Amino acid sequence: MEHRPALLNVVDVEATCWEGQPPPGAVSEIIEIGLTVVDLTARRRVGRHRILVRPERSEVSGFCTELTGLTSAEVAVGVGFGEACRMLADVHDARSRPWASWGDYDRKQFERQCRAAGAPYPFGRPTEQGHTNAKAVFTEAYGLRKRPGMAGALQLAGLPLEGRHHRGEDDAWNIAALVLDLVERGAWTALGISPSSTP
Repeated sequence: MEHRPALLNVVDVEATCWEGQPPPGAVSEIIEIGLTVVDLTARRRVGRHRILVRPERSEVSGFCTELTGLTSAEVAVGVGFGEACRMLADVHDARSRPWASWGDYDRKQFERQCRAAGAPYPFGRPTEQGHTNAKAVFTEAYGLRKRPGMAGALQLAGLPLEGRHHRGEDDAWNIAALVLDLVERGAWTALGISPSSTP
């Protein structure tokens, strides 16, 4: 019998960053959006996407390149932030499809940058609606006292870290594997329906 897919967008962003304080006038801006589509019914990852975003008020520092592997030249050919939000909404059904990220950083970064840029928020309203903090769900499901980073969670779940850590496309793929682990445990349905507003 053919199933009706229940699709979830797993999102991970990388943003401009510095070892210390940002240079005068610079702000942290999204430079990569990684998105993995998970079919929760079939329990598998069915899509892997990457959107490079051109920063407008900051530059990619050497520290940022070392962390993410992303260079100024690479992101310079990306789309503007407003176009990236339009792509999320139109191409990836972000306004109607639920989404998840590891912690609340990604959701809050979108909120901040949309306000600053005057860009329409690409996900459901209010901003928390439809969003699940996968880190919070994992922490509760595994009975942990402290919330682990993504790499630590993969280790706890006995899953490999695929690709490069701190690369949005790869991190979204790995977070999706953790979501599927939680689905297998029955924890995603039990704990992940209500969005978490804590980091």
